[in-house]
Amino acid sequence: MDLYIFLQTVVLSLIQGLTEFLPISSSAHLLLPSALFGFRDQGIAFDVACHVGTLIAVMVFFKQELIGMFKDCLDYTKTKKVTGNVVMAWYLICGTIPVCIAGYLIDKYLLDSIRDYATYVITATTIIFGIVLYLADRYAVRNENKITENNMGFKTAMIIALSQILAMIPGTSRSGISITASLFCGLTRKAAAKYSFLLSIPLIMAAGLHSGIKVLKQDLAAADYAYMGIGIVLSYISAYLVIKFFMKWIEKIGMTPFVIYRLLLGLVLLLIIIF
Repeated sequence: MDLYIFLQTVVLSLIQGLTEFLPISSSAHLLLPSALFGFRDQGIAFDVACHVGTLIAVMVFFKQELIGMFKDCLDYTKTKKVTGNVVMAWYLICGTIPVCIAGYLIDKYLLDSIRDYATYVITATTIIFGIVLYLADRYAVRNENKITENNMGFKTAMIIALSQILAMIPGTSRSGISITASLFCGLTRKAAAKYSFLLSIPLIMAAGLHSGIKVLKQDLAAADYAYMGIGIVLSYISAYLVIKFFMKWIEKIGMTPFVIYRLLLGLVLLLIIIF
């Protein structure tokens, strides 16, 4: 095992796990190692492995909620009893379908054009959506947001879910834009984070399936399963710890630390562009 490639695998796996669920943009962070250290592209198979790790992390953390949704939806087919879990499952399904359609169309027709200006786009969106996140957090504090994921209503749930389409623009951050929309819609910080994380589950599944199909069309023998294994394990551990920390402390620390971090990151990317 090549030491340099091993270290690169460790760094990229940790970056994916640490940034997937924080409102700071994973794409911006994955751009930095390439720009600063010349890291090579690990390939689609490695990307899928890291997404598997983050998917397992969020599903394990919210296992009680997912089990509750599964059981209540199963009971609904027999009793037609609508519970909060059934409603939440419906929100997640309805919110995911249009985002997946939009993602497919953007990937097919627009993504190559965006990639040509990826560094510039990511730099701009990292800064711009960082400022928007700050405004959303200030709005939430001033209005003493009290809505939770359990009583937000279908319209609010769909606005938040559909906001994720903006995350197709590199540097926006899926969790960042969904939390921003949630705060503007009146959700508490913790409720905004929880709904954002739950929304990520079907989307990560869809993205992983889409990339997985691409992998299957390639030569699987060329995939390095050792590095993929490292990607799964490290992205899982780092993502789980991030979710646990975020859910525990978000009401106390707010979004300001992440806003400051985004602005500093945007400044670093801007300096990279200039020099």
